[in-house]
Amino acid sequence: MRETSPRPASAETPAGLDALASRFDRRMHAAVARMTGGLSPVALSQVYLDWALHLGFSPGKCAQLADSAGARWLTLMNDLGRDIAGQPEDPGDKRFRDPAWQRWPYNLLYRGFLAQQDWWQEATTGIRGMSDQHDRVASFAARQLLDTMSPSNFFWTNPEVQRRTVEEMGANLVRGAGHLAEDATRIAAGERPDGTGEYAVGENLAVTPGKVIYRNALIELIQYAPETKTVHPEPVLIVPAWIMKYYILDLSPHNSMIRYLTGQGFTVYAISWCNPGPEDADLGMEDYRAEGVMAALDAIGQVQPGRRIHATGYCLGGTLLSIAAAAMARDGDDRLASLSLLAAQVDFTEAGELTLFIGPSQLAFLEDMMWDQGGLDPAQMAGTFQLLRSNDLIWSRILKEYMMGERTSPSDLMAWNADATRMPYRMHAEYLRRLFLDNDLAEGRYEVDGRPVSVTDIRRPIFAVGTEKDHVAPWRSAYKIAHLTDTEVTFTLTSGGHNGGILSEPGHPRRRYRVCTMADHAPYVDPDSWFASAAIKDGSWWQEWSRWLKRRSGRRAAPPPMGAPDAGLAPLCDAPGTYVFQE
Repeated sequence: MRETSPRPASAETPAGLDALASRFDRRMHAAVARMTGGLSPVALSQVYLDWALHLGFSPGKCAQLADSAGARWLTLMNDLGRDIAGQPEDPGDKRFRDPAWQRWPYNLLYRGFLAQQDWWQEATTGIRGMSDQHDRVASFAARQLLDTMSPSNFFWTNPEVQRRTVEEMGANLVRGAGHLAEDATRIAAGERPDGTGEYAVGENLAVTPGKVIYRNALIELIQYAPETKTVHPEPVLIVPAWIMKYYILDLSPHNSMIRYLTGQGFTVYAISWCNPGPEDADLGMEDYRAEGVMAALDAIGQVQPGRRIHATGYCLGGTLLSIAAAAMARDGDDRLASLSLLAAQVDFTEAGELTLFIGPSQLAFLEDMMWDQGGLDPAQMAGTFQLLRSNDLIWSRILKEYMMGERTSPSDLMAWNADATRMPYRMHAEYLRRLFLDNDLAEGRYEVDGRPVSVTDIRRPIFAVGTEKDHVAPWRSAYKIAHLTDTEVTFTLTSGGHNGGILSEPGHPRRRYRVCTMADHAPYVDPDSWFASAAIKDGSWWQEWSRWLKRRSGRRAAPPPMGAPDAGLAPLCDAPGTYVFQE
Protein backbone atom coordinates (compact mmCIF):
# COMPACT_ATOMS: atom_id res chain seq x y z
CA MET A 1 0.00 0.00 0.00
CA ARG A 2 1.42 3.36 -1.00
CA GLU A 3 2.12 6.07 1.55
CA THR A 4 2.95 9.67 0.82
CA SER A 5 6.43 10.75 1.85
CA PRO A 6 6.44 12.14 5.40
CA ARG A 7 7.84 15.61 6.02
CA PRO A 8 11.58 15.73 6.79
CA ALA A 9 12.34 15.02 10.43
CA SER A 10 13.65 17.98 12.41
CA ALA A 11 16.94 17.82 14.22
CA GLU A 12 15.08 17.37 17.51
CA THR A 13 12.71 14.66 16.26
CA PRO A 14 13.96 11.17 15.34
CA ALA A 15 12.86 10.09 11.87
CA GLY A 16 11.12 7.00 13.25
CA LEU A 17 9.08 9.04 15.74
CA ASP A 18 8.15 11.54 13.03
CA ALA A 19 6.90 8.74 10.77
CA LEU A 20 5.01 7.16 13.64
CA ALA A 21 3.29 10.45 14.45
CA SER A 22 2.32 10.92 10.79
CA ARG A 23 0.92 7.39 10.59
CA PHE A 24 -1.04 7.89 13.82
CA ASP A 25 -2.56 11.14 12.52
CA ARG A 26 -3.56 9.54 9.24
CA ARG A 27 -5.17 6.58 11.00
CA MET A 28 -7.17 8.99 13.15
CA HIS A 29 -8.29 10.97 10.11
CA ALA A 30 -9.28 7.73 8.38
CA ALA A 31 -11.35 6.58 11.36
CA VAL A 32 -13.17 9.92 11.58
CA ALA A 33 -13.72 10.01 7.80
CA ARG A 34 -15.36 6.58 7.86
CA MET A 35 -17.78 7.78 10.54
CA THR A 36 -18.63 10.95 8.62
CA GLY A 37 -18.88 9.38 5.17
CA GLY A 38 -15.61 10.99 4.10
CA LEU A 39 -16.61 14.51 5.17
CA SER A 40 -14.08 16.56 7.10
CA PRO A 41 -15.49 17.98 10.35
CA VAL A 42 -12.69 20.54 10.26
CA ALA A 43 -13.81 21.79 6.83
CA LEU A 44 -17.44 21.98 7.97
CA SER A 45 -16.40 23.86 11.11
CA GLN A 46 -14.47 26.36 8.99
CA VAL A 47 -17.57 26.93 6.86
CA TYR A 48 -19.77 27.46 9.90
CA LEU A 49 -17.34 29.89 11.55
CA ASP A 50 -16.88 31.82 8.30
CA TRP A 51 -20.65 32.15 7.95
CA ALA A 52 -21.46 32.89 11.60
CA LEU A 53 -18.68 35.43 12.16
CA HIS A 54 -19.28 37.34 8.93
CA LEU A 55 -23.03 37.35 9.55
CA GLY A 56 -22.42 38.59 13.11
CA PHE A 57 -20.40 41.51 11.75
CA SER A 58 -23.08 42.38 9.17
CA PRO A 59 -25.91 44.16 11.01
CA GLY A 60 -27.33 45.35 7.71
CA LYS A 61 -27.65 41.79 6.47
CA CYS A 62 -29.23 40.73 9.77
CA ALA A 63 -31.78 43.53 9.51
CA GLN A 64 -32.48 42.53 5.93
CA LEU A 65 -33.06 38.91 7.02
CA ALA A 66 -35.42 40.05 9.78
CA ASP A 67 -37.39 42.10 7.25
CA SER A 68 -37.39 39.15 4.85
CA ALA A 69 -38.78 36.86 7.56
CA GLY A 70 -41.67 39.26 8.13
CA ALA A 71 -42.36 39.59 4.41
CA ARG A 72 -42.35 35.82 3.98
CA TRP A 73 -44.79 35.46 6.86
CA LEU A 74 -47.20 37.87 5.14
CA THR A 75 -46.79 36.00 1.86
CA LEU A 76 -47.53 32.74 3.68
CA MET A 77 -50.77 34.18 5.08
CA ASN A 78 -51.81 35.43 1.63
CA ASP A 79 -51.11 32.01 0.11
CA LEU A 80 -53.19 30.32 2.80
CA GLY A 81 -56.01 32.76 2.05
CA ARG A 82 -55.94 31.80 -1.62
CA ASP A 83 -56.03 28.13 -0.63
CA ILE A 84 -59.14 28.72 1.48
CA ALA A 85 -60.72 30.62 -1.41
CA GLY A 86 -60.09 27.66 -3.69
CA GLN A 87 -57.42 29.44 -5.77
CA PRO A 88 -54.21 27.61 -4.85
CA GLU A 89 -51.00 28.29 -6.75
CA ASP A 90 -48.58 25.66 -8.00
CA PRO A 91 -46.02 25.22 -5.20
CA GLY A 92 -43.24 24.74 -7.74
CA ASP A 93 -41.98 21.69 -5.84
CA LYS A 94 -42.97 18.23 -7.07
CA ARG A 95 -43.13 16.92 -3.50
CA PHE A 96 -46.26 18.99 -2.82
CA ARG A 97 -48.21 18.93 -6.09
CA ASP A 98 -50.88 16.45 -4.99
CA PRO A 99 -54.18 18.31 -4.31
CA ALA A 100 -54.21 16.85 -0.79
CA TRP A 101 -51.47 19.32 0.16
CA GLN A 102 -53.84 22.23 -0.44
CA ARG A 103 -56.04 21.27 2.53
CA TRP A 104 -55.62 22.54 6.07
CA PRO A 105 -53.29 21.96 7.96
CA TYR A 106 -51.07 20.44 5.28
CA ASN A 107 -50.97 23.65 3.24
CA LEU A 108 -49.60 25.47 6.28
CA LEU A 109 -46.97 22.76 6.79
CA TYR A 110 -45.62 22.69 3.27
CA ARG A 111 -45.88 26.42 2.61
CA GLY A 112 -44.15 27.14 5.89
CA PHE A 113 -41.43 24.65 5.00
CA LEU A 114 -40.84 26.23 1.57
CA ALA A 115 -40.78 29.72 3.11
CA GLN A 116 -38.22 28.53 5.65
CA GLN A 117 -36.17 26.93 2.87
CA ASP A 118 -36.13 30.16 0.87
CA TRP A 119 -35.20 32.20 3.96
CA TRP A 120 -32.23 29.97 4.78
CA GLN A 121 -31.06 30.17 1.19
CA GLU A 122 -31.01 33.94 1.59
CA ALA A 123 -29.35 33.68 5.03
CA THR A 124 -26.46 31.53 3.83
CA THR A 125 -25.60 33.39 0.61
CA GLY A 126 -24.40 36.84 -0.35
CA ILE A 127 -22.68 37.64 2.95
CA ARG A 128 -19.93 40.17 2.34
CA GLY A 129 -16.44 38.84 3.08
CA MET A 130 -17.40 35.16 3.06
CA SER A 131 -15.43 33.03 0.59
CA ASP A 132 -17.30 31.78 -2.48
CA GLN A 133 -16.51 28.14 -1.60
CA HIS A 134 -17.85 28.52 1.94
CA ASP A 135 -20.89 30.39 0.59
CA ARG A 136 -21.77 27.41 -1.64
CA VAL A 137 -21.09 24.83 1.07
CA ALA A 138 -23.18 26.70 3.67
CA SER A 139 -26.11 26.94 1.27
CA PHE A 140 -25.80 23.27 0.33
CA ALA A 141 -25.57 22.13 3.96
CA ALA A 142 -28.60 24.18 4.97
CA ARG A 143 -30.60 22.76 2.07
CA GLN A 144 -29.61 19.18 2.96
CA LEU A 145 -30.55 19.64 6.64
CA LEU A 146 -33.89 21.20 5.74
CA ASP A 147 -34.68 18.42 3.28
CA THR A 148 -34.49 15.91 6.12
CA MET A 149 -37.32 17.84 7.83
CA SER A 150 -39.62 18.13 4.83
CA PRO A 151 -43.24 17.32 5.83
CA SER A 152 -43.35 14.90 2.90
CA ASN A 153 -40.89 12.63 4.74
CA PHE A 154 -43.13 11.77 7.70
CA PHE A 155 -46.33 9.79 8.01
CA TRP A 156 -48.15 12.22 10.29
CA THR A 157 -47.47 15.24 8.03
CA ASN A 158 -47.93 13.64 4.59
CA PRO A 159 -51.58 13.51 3.44
CA GLU A 160 -50.73 11.31 0.44
CA VAL A 161 -49.37 8.56 2.68
CA GLN A 162 -52.30 8.90 5.07
CA ARG A 163 -54.78 8.61 2.20
CA ARG A 164 -53.04 5.52 0.86
CA THR A 165 -53.00 3.99 4.34
CA VAL A 166 -56.75 4.50 4.76
CA GLU A 167 -57.48 3.14 1.27
CA GLU A 168 -55.39 0.02 1.82
CA MET A 169 -56.15 -0.36 5.54
CA GLY A 170 -52.44 -0.19 6.33
CA ALA A 171 -51.30 -2.78 3.77
CA ASN A 172 -48.92 -0.22 2.24
CA LEU A 173 -47.09 0.16 5.56
CA VAL A 174 -46.85 -3.61 5.93
CA ARG A 175 -45.35 -3.89 2.46
CA GLY A 176 -43.03 -0.98 3.20
CA ALA A 177 -41.80 -2.63 6.38
CA GLY A 178 -41.11 -5.77 4.34
CA HIS A 179 -39.19 -3.75 1.75
CA LEU A 180 -37.13 -2.12 4.50
CA ALA A 181 -36.30 -5.48 6.04
CA GLU A 182 -35.37 -6.94 2.63
CA ASP A 183 -33.12 -3.99 1.81
CA ALA A 184 -31.41 -4.08 5.20
CA THR A 185 -30.74 -7.80 4.75
CA ARG A 186 -29.36 -7.28 1.26
CA ILE A 187 -27.09 -4.44 2.39
CA ALA A 188 -25.78 -6.51 5.30
CA ALA A 189 -25.10 -9.43 2.95
CA GLY A 190 -23.52 -7.21 0.27
CA GLU A 191 -26.18 -8.18 -2.28
CA ARG A 192 -27.51 -6.02 -5.10
CA PRO A 193 -30.89 -4.21 -4.99
CA ASP A 194 -34.13 -6.12 -5.36
CA GLY A 195 -35.17 -6.83 -8.95
CA THR A 196 -31.78 -6.33 -10.58
CA GLY A 197 -31.13 -10.08 -10.62
CA GLU A 198 -33.13 -10.45 -13.83
CA TYR A 199 -30.34 -8.60 -15.64
CA ALA A 200 -27.06 -10.43 -16.16
CA VAL A 201 -23.89 -9.38 -17.96
CA GLY A 202 -23.31 -11.59 -20.98
CA GLU A 203 -26.93 -12.76 -21.04
CA ASN A 204 -29.12 -9.70 -21.59
CA LEU A 205 -26.57 -6.96 -20.82
CA ALA A 206 -23.33 -6.38 -22.76
CA VAL A 207 -24.23 -8.89 -25.45
CA THR A 208 -22.90 -7.16 -28.57
CA PRO A 209 -20.70 -9.82 -30.26
CA GLY A 210 -16.96 -9.32 -30.06
CA LYS A 211 -13.65 -10.65 -28.80
CA VAL A 212 -11.11 -9.59 -26.20
CA ILE A 213 -7.97 -9.14 -28.31
CA TYR A 214 -5.63 -7.64 -25.72
CA ARG A 215 -5.24 -7.82 -21.96
CA ASN A 216 -2.84 -6.32 -19.44
CA ALA A 217 -3.10 -5.83 -15.68
CA LEU A 218 -5.34 -2.78 -16.10
CA ILE A 219 -7.52 -3.30 -19.19
CA GLU A 220 -9.11 -5.73 -21.55
CA LEU A 221 -9.54 -4.38 -25.08
CA ILE A 222 -12.66 -5.63 -26.84
CA GLN A 223 -12.96 -5.59 -30.63
CA TYR A 224 -16.58 -5.85 -31.76
CA ALA A 225 -17.72 -7.90 -34.71
CA PRO A 226 -18.93 -5.95 -37.76
CA GLU A 227 -22.67 -5.82 -38.45
CA THR A 228 -22.28 -4.55 -42.00
CA LYS A 229 -20.52 -6.03 -45.03
CA THR A 230 -18.29 -2.99 -45.34
CA VAL A 231 -16.96 -0.59 -42.70
CA HIS A 232 -15.28 2.78 -42.53
CA PRO A 233 -11.50 2.40 -42.41
CA GLU A 234 -11.14 4.56 -39.28
CA PRO A 235 -12.10 2.63 -36.13
CA VAL A 236 -13.75 4.04 -33.00
CA LEU A 237 -12.07 3.54 -29.62
CA ILE A 238 -14.29 3.99 -26.55
CA VAL A 239 -12.59 4.97 -23.28
CA PRO A 240 -15.15 4.69 -20.45
CA ALA A 241 -14.64 5.98 -16.94
CA TRP A 242 -13.03 3.54 -14.52
CA ILE A 243 -15.54 4.68 -11.89
CA MET A 244 -18.09 2.56 -13.77
CA LYS A 245 -18.31 -0.74 -15.64
CA TYR A 246 -17.85 -0.06 -19.35
CA TYR A 247 -21.09 -1.75 -20.40
CA ILE A 248 -23.20 1.32 -19.67
CA LEU A 249 -22.44 1.91 -23.36
CA ASP A 250 -23.49 -1.65 -24.19
CA LEU A 251 -26.57 -2.19 -22.03
CA SER A 252 -29.57 -3.91 -23.57
CA PRO A 253 -29.46 -4.42 -27.35
CA HIS A 254 -32.01 -1.66 -27.94
CA ASN A 255 -30.01 1.05 -26.14
CA SER A 256 -26.43 -0.09 -26.74
CA MET A 257 -24.28 2.72 -28.17
CA ILE A 258 -21.68 0.17 -29.22
CA ARG A 259 -24.23 -1.88 -31.17
CA TYR A 260 -25.52 1.32 -32.77
CA LEU A 261 -22.03 2.26 -33.98
CA THR A 262 -21.32 -1.18 -35.43
CA GLY A 263 -24.67 -0.97 -37.21
CA GLN A 264 -23.57 2.34 -38.72
CA GLY A 265 -20.54 0.71 -40.31
CA PHE A 266 -17.82 1.43 -37.74
CA THR A 267 -15.27 -0.95 -36.30
CA VAL A 268 -15.58 -0.41 -32.56
CA TYR A 269 -13.08 -1.12 -29.79
CA ALA A 270 -13.84 -0.58 -26.09
CA ILE A 271 -11.71 -0.61 -22.97
CA SER A 272 -12.95 -2.68 -20.05
CA TRP A 273 -11.11 -1.62 -16.89
CA CYS A 274 -10.09 -3.96 -14.11
CA ASN A 275 -11.79 -3.47 -10.75
CA PRO A 276 -8.83 -2.57 -8.51
CA GLY A 277 -8.38 -3.94 -5.02
CA PRO A 278 -6.22 -2.83 -2.06
CA GLU A 279 -3.18 -4.39 -3.74
CA ASP A 280 -3.58 -1.84 -6.57
CA ALA A 281 -3.44 1.19 -4.25
CA ASP A 282 -0.31 2.54 -6.00
CA LEU A 283 -1.88 2.77 -9.47
CA GLY A 284 -1.80 6.40 -10.58
CA MET A 285 -3.16 8.58 -13.36
CA GLU A 286 -0.10 7.90 -15.48
CA ASP A 287 -0.75 4.15 -15.23
CA TYR A 288 -4.28 4.67 -16.51
CA ARG A 289 -3.00 6.76 -19.41
CA ALA A 290 -0.08 4.52 -20.40
CA GLU A 291 -1.55 1.09 -19.67
CA GLY A 292 -5.05 2.14 -20.65
CA VAL A 293 -5.43 4.63 -23.50
CA MET A 294 -1.97 4.30 -25.03
CA ALA A 295 -1.88 0.50 -24.75
CA ALA A 296 -5.27 0.33 -26.49
CA LEU A 297 -4.09 2.62 -29.30
CA ASP A 298 -0.99 0.48 -29.76
CA ALA A 299 -3.07 -2.68 -29.99
CA ILE A 300 -5.48 -1.17 -32.51
CA GLY A 301 -2.48 -0.10 -34.56
CA GLN A 302 -1.44 -3.75 -34.79
CA VAL A 303 -4.88 -4.79 -36.05
CA GLN A 304 -5.39 -1.82 -38.39
CA PRO A 305 -1.93 -0.40 -39.11
CA GLY A 306 -1.78 3.13 -40.49
CA ARG A 307 -5.41 3.93 -39.69
CA ARG A 308 -6.27 7.01 -37.68
CA ILE A 309 -8.68 6.45 -34.81
CA HIS A 310 -11.84 8.22 -33.69
CA ALA A 311 -11.18 8.30 -29.94
CA THR A 312 -14.21 8.66 -27.65
CA GLY A 313 -14.12 9.27 -23.90
CA TYR A 314 -17.01 9.20 -21.44
CA CYS A 315 -16.94 11.05 -18.09
CA LEU A 316 -13.52 10.49 -16.41
CA GLY A 317 -12.54 8.53 -19.50
CA GLY A 318 -12.96 11.72 -21.50
CA THR A 319 -10.70 13.63 -19.12
CA LEU A 320 -8.05 10.92 -19.37
CA LEU A 321 -8.41 10.82 -23.15
CA SER A 322 -7.93 14.62 -23.30
CA ILE A 323 -4.69 14.25 -21.33
CA ALA A 324 -3.52 11.51 -23.67
CA ALA A 325 -4.49 13.50 -26.77
CA ALA A 326 -2.67 16.59 -25.49
CA ALA A 327 0.47 14.55 -24.83
CA MET A 328 0.20 12.95 -28.29
CA ALA A 329 -0.15 16.37 -29.90
CA ARG A 330 2.87 17.67 -27.97
CA ASP A 331 4.96 14.68 -29.08
CA GLY A 332 3.86 14.67 -32.73
CA ASP A 333 1.81 11.47 -32.46
CA ASP A 334 -0.88 11.84 -35.16
CA ARG A 335 -2.80 8.58 -34.72
CA LEU A 336 -6.09 10.29 -33.80
CA ALA A 337 -8.63 11.22 -36.46
CA SER A 338 -10.97 13.01 -34.05
CA LEU A 339 -11.87 13.36 -30.39
CA SER A 340 -15.35 12.83 -28.94
CA LEU A 341 -15.92 13.81 -25.31
CA LEU A 342 -19.17 12.66 -23.68
CA ALA A 343 -20.11 14.45 -20.44
CA ALA A 344 -16.40 15.01 -19.80
CA GLN A 345 -14.49 17.91 -18.25
CA VAL A 346 -11.02 19.35 -18.78
CA ASP A 347 -11.52 22.50 -16.69
CA PHE A 348 -12.82 22.03 -13.15
CA THR A 349 -13.44 25.59 -12.01
CA GLU A 350 -17.21 25.13 -12.43
CA ALA A 351 -17.51 21.39 -11.90
CA GLY A 352 -20.83 21.55 -10.07
CA GLU A 353 -21.69 20.57 -6.53
CA LEU A 354 -18.99 17.91 -6.43
CA THR A 355 -16.53 20.76 -5.85
CA LEU A 356 -18.24 21.34 -2.50
CA PHE A 357 -16.41 18.25 -1.28
CA ILE A 358 -13.02 19.37 -2.63
CA GLY A 359 -10.72 21.46 -0.46
CA PRO A 360 -7.38 20.98 1.34
CA SER A 361 -8.97 19.82 4.62
CA GLN A 362 -11.59 17.68 2.89
CA LEU A 363 -9.01 16.02 0.65
CA ALA A 364 -6.69 15.33 3.59
CA PHE A 365 -9.41 13.34 5.37
CA LEU A 366 -10.52 11.59 2.18
CA GLU A 367 -6.95 10.72 1.18
CA ASP A 368 -6.18 9.31 4.61
CA MET A 369 -9.32 7.16 4.48
CA MET A 370 -8.29 5.84 1.06
CA TRP A 371 -4.69 5.39 2.24
CA ASP A 372 -5.94 3.25 5.12
CA GLN A 373 -8.26 1.19 2.88
CA GLY A 374 -6.15 1.13 -0.28
CA GLY A 375 -8.83 2.94 -2.27
CA LEU A 376 -12.40 4.23 -2.32
CA ASP A 377 -15.07 1.55 -2.16
CA PRO A 378 -18.37 1.65 -4.12
CA ALA A 379 -20.60 2.42 -1.13
CA GLN A 380 -18.55 5.51 -0.25
CA MET A 381 -18.70 6.81 -3.82
CA ALA A 382 -22.43 6.11 -4.06
CA GLY A 383 -23.05 8.02 -0.82
CA THR A 384 -21.49 11.17 -2.25
CA PHE A 385 -23.59 11.08 -5.41
CA GLN A 386 -26.76 10.35 -3.45
CA LEU A 387 -26.07 13.35 -1.23
CA LEU A 388 -25.96 15.62 -4.29
CA ARG A 389 -29.50 14.54 -5.22
CA SER A 390 -30.93 13.54 -1.86
CA ASN A 391 -34.51 14.45 -2.79
CA ASP A 392 -34.51 12.16 -5.82
CA LEU A 393 -32.23 9.38 -4.59
CA ILE A 394 -32.91 9.15 -0.85
CA TRP A 395 -36.10 10.81 0.42
CA SER A 396 -38.32 10.08 -2.58
CA ARG A 397 -37.23 6.43 -2.43
CA ILE A 398 -38.04 6.22 1.28
CA LEU A 399 -41.46 7.73 0.59
CA LYS A 400 -42.27 5.46 -2.33
CA GLU A 401 -40.88 2.13 -1.14
CA TYR A 402 -41.23 2.25 2.65
CA MET A 403 -44.35 4.40 3.18
CA MET A 404 -46.31 3.91 -0.04
CA GLY A 405 -45.21 0.28 -0.24
CA GLU A 406 -44.29 0.50 -3.95
CA ARG A 407 -41.19 -1.07 -5.42
CA THR A 408 -39.26 0.78 -8.10
CA SER A 409 -39.43 -1.18 -11.35
CA PRO A 410 -36.00 -2.66 -12.10
CA SER A 411 -34.21 -1.58 -15.27
CA ASP A 412 -30.98 -2.32 -17.09
CA LEU A 413 -29.59 1.04 -15.96
CA MET A 414 -30.43 0.24 -12.34
CA ALA A 415 -28.69 -3.13 -12.64
CA TRP A 416 -25.61 -1.47 -14.14
CA ASN A 417 -25.59 1.20 -11.41
CA ALA A 418 -25.56 -1.51 -8.74
CA ASP A 419 -22.53 -3.17 -10.40
CA ALA A 420 -20.13 -0.68 -8.86
CA THR A 421 -16.34 -0.41 -8.95
CA ARG A 422 -13.54 0.79 -6.68
CA MET A 423 -10.84 3.39 -7.28
CA PRO A 424 -7.20 3.06 -6.20
CA TYR A 425 -5.86 5.42 -3.57
CA ARG A 426 -3.07 7.04 -5.58
CA MET A 427 -5.08 7.59 -8.77
CA HIS A 428 -8.05 9.11 -6.98
CA ALA A 429 -5.87 11.35 -4.83
CA GLU A 430 -3.99 12.58 -7.92
CA TYR A 431 -7.21 13.12 -9.82
CA LEU A 432 -8.82 15.14 -7.04
CA ARG A 433 -5.75 17.25 -6.26
CA ARG A 434 -4.25 17.82 -9.70
CA LEU A 435 -7.48 18.26 -11.62
CA PHE A 436 -10.35 19.18 -9.27
CA LEU A 437 -8.46 21.21 -6.67
CA ASP A 438 -5.51 22.68 -8.60
CA ASN A 439 -7.00 22.57 -12.14
CA ASP A 440 -3.56 21.72 -13.53
CA LEU A 441 -4.75 20.44 -16.92
CA ALA A 442 -6.67 23.59 -17.87
CA GLU A 443 -3.89 25.84 -16.60
CA GLY A 444 -1.01 24.07 -18.38
CA ARG A 445 0.67 22.50 -15.33
CA TYR A 446 -0.32 18.86 -15.77
CA GLU A 447 2.76 16.80 -16.59
CA VAL A 448 3.11 13.66 -18.67
CA ASP A 449 6.57 12.07 -18.80
CA GLY A 450 7.98 14.96 -16.79
CA ARG A 451 6.78 17.71 -19.15
CA PRO A 452 3.55 19.75 -19.06
CA VAL A 453 0.81 19.21 -21.61
CA SER A 454 -1.87 21.58 -22.87
CA VAL A 455 -5.21 20.76 -24.48
CA THR A 456 -4.60 23.83 -26.65
CA ASP A 457 -2.18 21.67 -28.67
CA ILE A 458 -4.99 19.35 -29.81
CA ARG A 459 -5.64 20.02 -33.48
CA ARG A 460 -8.11 17.25 -34.31
CA PRO A 461 -11.84 18.08 -34.63
CA ILE A 462 -13.77 17.63 -31.39
CA PHE A 463 -17.35 16.50 -30.82
CA ALA A 464 -18.32 17.30 -27.23
CA VAL A 465 -21.58 16.38 -25.54
CA GLY A 466 -23.14 17.90 -22.42
CA THR A 467 -26.41 16.96 -20.73
CA GLU A 468 -28.94 19.46 -19.43
CA LYS A 469 -29.43 17.92 -15.97
CA ASP A 470 -25.90 16.74 -15.28
CA HIS A 471 -24.97 16.85 -11.58
CA VAL A 472 -21.56 15.26 -12.20
CA ALA A 473 -20.22 17.19 -15.20
CA PRO A 474 -22.45 20.29 -15.64
CA TRP A 475 -22.81 21.17 -19.29
CA ARG A 476 -21.29 24.64 -18.91
CA SER A 477 -18.21 22.95 -17.47
CA ALA A 478 -18.09 20.46 -20.36
CA TYR A 479 -18.49 23.40 -22.76
CA LYS A 480 -15.15 24.87 -21.62
CA ILE A 481 -13.40 22.63 -24.16
CA ALA A 482 -14.49 25.22 -26.75
CA HIS A 483 -12.57 27.92 -24.86
CA LEU A 484 -9.44 25.88 -24.15
CA THR A 485 -8.75 24.45 -27.62
CA ASP A 486 -7.86 26.04 -30.93
CA THR A 487 -9.61 23.61 -33.24
CA GLU A 488 -13.06 22.94 -34.66
CA VAL A 489 -15.47 22.06 -31.85
CA THR A 490 -19.01 20.76 -32.35
CA PHE A 491 -20.85 21.04 -29.06
CA THR A 492 -24.09 19.16 -28.47
CA LEU A 493 -26.38 19.65 -25.50
CA THR A 494 -28.88 16.85 -24.99
CA SER A 495 -31.83 16.47 -22.65
CA GLY A 496 -31.44 14.18 -19.66
CA GLY A 497 -28.79 13.67 -17.02
CA HIS A 498 -25.24 12.37 -16.81
CA ASN A 499 -26.17 8.80 -17.72
CA GLY A 500 -29.68 9.05 -19.16
CA GLY A 501 -28.73 11.87 -21.52
CA ILE A 502 -25.84 9.90 -22.98
CA LEU A 503 -28.03 6.79 -23.37
CA SER A 504 -30.24 8.51 -25.91
CA GLU A 505 -30.83 5.89 -28.56
CA PRO A 506 -32.94 6.64 -31.67
CA GLY A 507 -36.60 6.18 -30.83
CA HIS A 508 -36.19 7.20 -27.19
CA PRO A 509 -39.29 9.26 -26.36
CA ARG A 510 -39.11 13.01 -25.67
CA ARG A 511 -35.43 13.38 -26.54
CA ARG A 512 -34.07 16.59 -28.03
CA TYR A 513 -30.70 18.25 -28.39
CA ARG A 514 -29.02 21.47 -29.42
CA VAL A 515 -25.99 21.47 -31.67
CA CYS A 516 -23.66 24.08 -33.12
CA THR A 517 -20.17 23.92 -34.61
CA MET A 518 -17.51 26.51 -33.80
CA ALA A 519 -14.96 26.64 -36.59
CA ASP A 520 -11.21 26.53 -36.13
CA HIS A 521 -9.90 30.02 -35.15
CA ALA A 522 -13.47 31.34 -34.78
CA PRO A 523 -14.10 33.92 -32.02
CA TYR A 524 -15.08 32.48 -28.66
CA VAL A 525 -18.81 32.15 -27.95
CA ASP A 526 -19.82 32.02 -24.29
CA PRO A 527 -22.13 29.17 -23.21
CA ASP A 528 -25.24 31.31 -22.74
CA SER A 529 -24.86 32.87 -26.21
CA TRP A 530 -24.23 29.42 -27.64
CA PHE A 531 -27.40 28.12 -25.93
CA ALA A 532 -29.46 30.93 -27.42
CA SER A 533 -28.17 30.41 -30.97
CA ALA A 534 -27.79 26.62 -31.22
CA ALA A 535 -30.33 24.81 -33.34
CA ILE A 536 -32.84 22.64 -31.44
CA LYS A 537 -33.50 19.22 -32.93
CA ASP A 538 -35.82 16.42 -31.87
CA GLY A 539 -34.51 12.89 -31.53
CA SER A 540 -31.23 11.26 -30.63
CA TRP A 541 -27.87 13.01 -30.71
CA TRP A 542 -26.36 9.62 -31.65
CA GLN A 543 -27.53 10.21 -35.22
CA GLU A 544 -25.89 13.65 -35.30
CA TRP A 545 -22.68 12.13 -33.98
CA SER A 546 -22.77 9.29 -36.52
CA ARG A 547 -23.10 11.77 -39.39
CA TRP A 548 -20.23 13.81 -37.91
CA LEU A 549 -17.98 10.73 -37.73
CA LYS A 550 -18.87 9.62 -41.25
CA ARG A 551 -17.94 13.00 -42.71
CA ARG A 552 -14.49 12.53 -41.20
CA SER A 553 -14.06 8.93 -42.30
CA GLY A 554 -12.90 7.34 -45.53
CA ARG A 555 -14.69 5.19 -48.06
CA ARG A 556 -16.04 1.94 -46.69
CA ALA A 557 -14.20 -1.31 -47.38
CA ALA A 558 -14.03 -4.87 -46.07
CA PRO A 559 -13.86 -5.19 -42.25
CA PRO A 560 -10.45 -5.69 -40.61
CA PRO A 561 -9.50 -9.08 -39.13
CA MET A 562 -10.50 -9.92 -35.58
CA GLY A 563 -7.31 -9.26 -33.67
CA ALA A 564 -3.81 -9.65 -35.08
CA PRO A 565 -2.56 -13.19 -34.33
CA ASP A 566 0.70 -12.63 -36.20
CA ALA A 567 1.44 -9.68 -33.89
CA GLY A 568 0.56 -11.61 -30.74
CA LEU A 569 -3.00 -10.31 -30.51
CA ALA A 570 -4.99 -13.47 -31.05
CA PRO A 571 -8.54 -13.30 -29.60
CA LEU A 572 -8.43 -14.34 -25.95
CA CYS A 573 -12.14 -14.83 -25.21
CA ASP A 574 -15.58 -13.65 -26.21
CA ALA A 575 -16.94 -10.25 -25.21
CA PRO A 576 -17.68 -8.96 -22.61
CA GLY A 577 -14.42 -10.48 -21.36
CA THR A 578 -13.43 -11.33 -17.78
CA TYR A 579 -12.64 -8.00 -16.08
CA VAL A 580 -16.28 -6.92 -16.23
CA PHE A 581 -17.18 -9.77 -13.85
CA GLN A 582 -14.74 -8.68 -11.14
CA GLU A 583 -16.59 -7.81 -7.93
